[in-house]
Amino acid sequence: MTHPLRFALLLLVVALCNACGPSATNPKNVEQHYSYTDDYGSVVEVPSHPHRIVSLSPAVTEIMFALGADSLLVGRTEFCLYPPQASRIENIGGISNLNIEKVLSAKPDLIISGSMVPRKVVKQFEDMGVPLVCVIEKQQFDGLFENISKIGSLCDHKRQADSLNSSLRQQLSQIDTAAPAKPKTVYYVVGFGSGGNFTAGGNTFINDIITMAGGDNIAKDSQGWTFSVEALLHADPDFLLIRAEDSARFAQTAPYNQLSAVRKGHMVALEEGILDLQVPRNIELIRRLKAIFQQ
Repeated sequence: MTHPLRFALLLLVVALCNACGPSATNPKNVEQHYSYTDDYGSVVEVPSHPHRIVSLSPAVTEIMFALGADSLLVGRTEFCLYPPQASRIENIGGISNLNIEKVLSAKPDLIISGSMVPRKVVKQFEDMGVPLVCVIEKQQFDGLFENISKIGSLCDHKRQADSLNSSLRQQLSQIDTAAPAKPKTVYYVVGFGSGGNFTAGGNTFINDIITMAGGDNIAKDSQGWTFSVEALLHADPDFLLIRAEDSARFAQTAPYNQLSAVRKGHMVALEEGILDLQVPRNIELIRRLKAIFQQ
C-alpha cells in the first residue's frame, strides 16, 4: 500500500469517527426550540423535547400524569394532590406566593402554569430566560380536550394526548347527556358563610358539567361567581354539590341547614379538584352525577 493511499484512508476513518461521535454541529445534540403562543398571547421559545418541567397548576400536573409524562416533572405546587403519586414530585410551594428560588433550584427547562400565577411572576421568569407557558382553564367543557392537546404538545407527548382525548370522547359518548324533561335543580357550593357566597355561573365549564349530567344549575344566569344567600334559599335546589371537607360545616350552619337538600341528605360531597379543575376526571364525575340526579 502506498503512503498516499494510507494517508487517504486515515483521513476517511477520522471523518467517519467525527461523523459518528458527538459534535457541537450535530443537530441531534443541539437543544431545539420553537415559538409557542400561550393562552395569554405571549410568544415563548420552548424546548422541542423538554426534560425537566415544573408545573404551577394542579390541572397541568394531573394531565401530565394522565399522559404518562410525569417522569418529566421535577417540581409541582402544594396544591397538586392528584394523583396521589404526585406527592413524590418536589414540592415547590404555593401559587400566589410562589417561591421563585425553589422553582429555579429544580433547574427546569420549561415551566407550565395555569391562570392563578400572577402576571408579574410570569414576567420575572421571562426576564430570567426561563420559558414559562400559561395553559389556562377554558369556559366551555370542550376546553378540556384543547388543554390536553396543548400540554401534550408542550411535553412532547402529542401522540399520547391524541389517544387520551379519543378515549375520553368515547367515554363521554356513552353517557346520555341530553337534558331530561324535568332536570333536577343543582347548586355548587364554592364558598359560603360570612366571607360571602360563591358558585359557578353559566359561563363556566362547571355549569357545562352539571348540565351534561342532567342537572339545572340555579346560578346559570349568573355571569360571575357571587350568589346571594337569599337567592339560594328561594331556589331551594334539589341537590347541593360541595367539597367533602366543607360538607359537615355547611350542613350545620344557618341558614343553609334550612335547605331541602340538606334535610334530605342530597348533598354530594366531592373530592378535591374533580369539579373545580378542568381534568380527565370530569368525565367520570358526569357519569356519577347522572346516576345521582336520577334518584
